[in-house]
Amino acid sequence: MQYRNDRRGEPVSVLGFGCMRFPRKGSAIDREEAEREILEAVNQGVNYFDTAYIYPGSEACLGEILEKNGIRDRVRIADKLPGYLIQRAGRIQALFDEQLARLRTDHIDYYLIHMLTDVSSWEKLRDMGIQDWIREQKSRGTIRQIGFSYHGDSAMFRKVLDAYDWDFCQIQYNYMDEHTQAGRTGLQAAAGRGIPVMIMEPLRGGKLVNLLPDEAVRMIREAPGVESPAQLAFSWLWDQKEVTCVLSGMNSLDMVRENCRWADAAVPGYMTEETRALTGRVRDVLRSRILVGCTGCRYCMPCPHGVDIPGTLHCYNLTATERPSSARHEFMQTIALREQPATPDQCIGCHACEKKCPQHLPIVESLEKARRALMPPHYRLATRVARGWLYYRRKRKATV
Repeated sequence: MQYRNDRRGEPVSVLGFGCMRFPRKGSAIDREEAEREILEAVNQGVNYFDTAYIYPGSEACLGEILEKNGIRDRVRIADKLPGYLIQRAGRIQALFDEQLARLRTDHIDYYLIHMLTDVSSWEKLRDMGIQDWIREQKSRGTIRQIGFSYHGDSAMFRKVLDAYDWDFCQIQYNYMDEHTQAGRTGLQAAAGRGIPVMIMEPLRGGKLVNLLPDEAVRMIREAPGVESPAQLAFSWLWDQKEVTCVLSGMNSLDMVRENCRWADAAVPGYMTEETRALTGRVRDVLRSRILVGCTGCRYCMPCPHGVDIPGTLHCYNLTATERPSSARHEFMQTIALREQPATPDQCIGCHACEKKCPQHLPIVESLEKARRALMPPHYRLATRVARGWLYYRRKRKATV
């Protein structure tokens, strides 16, 4: 495992474990599988584990596993304060205490203000006295380093950087977002201030693996020294000296082992010019195909009118990267035939989702396009028939 230093000169593994996507059994986290993966990652040298208050069950699962196996002192926990849930100063301490209890620890190594989108979000917390609170927590040792995670443009990112003496930050960054969000400009601005940068969404929620057009997959397969689309995306990040740690939402032992193997060679400048050029060609192919740049982060949810926004946009993108019929089949299976339907025709254009979207996507407009693409008349008829049959079967089963 390669390491890069944080602001205090302490080593951080270049591969971080993103704890938002722990493996699940139904709606619950599969604790046994999550434990196997966490232990494997720690044994392979991963020491940065990233969770958040709003990731269902994540903090408690991570805390339980670290305590059970006596490995809390071998890892650094990164957790996040949901400033968007705070309306009064006293709530800050209450939420923090709840997080410490869930994590079964007396301190958090890297504490982030979660999902800042502009400097006013920070100023709201500042006016509540959060700077004094941070100073107190640092003096007690309950917070070791303070940072923020960010979704917004590079100009506003620099304003947030200037608003406080941050120890680190976290941005969405990948070869498709090189010049969007904080982008390379933001990355270099942070590094220029000596602020370590942790990277989220290195694969754009899996899109740089699962939604690659056949042409891009072929280009990667034929490239010497490139194992897979995921390796290409991680390598592009690790090649940059300004990147401190890249988070991966690992949810299988094979993925943990594979990512750790790649991280063993991850030193700045290790990509060849040919591989860097390949990344640019793959980017060009993708930009010509993807319809909506949704990463599936689900910050737009829940929709007040029941629409599964990320699921719908995923299926809409599939109409461009796969056959429309396969996209509609997945849409019907995963969204249209739910007991509580979540289809885009339920959207009334309230724009509540767009106010919460870190990507600032035109969600309402995209949902209308998705409705037309995924719900042509014959599919709407088939859906009504199928839903009627499912309703009949459930009703009949309930009376037996």
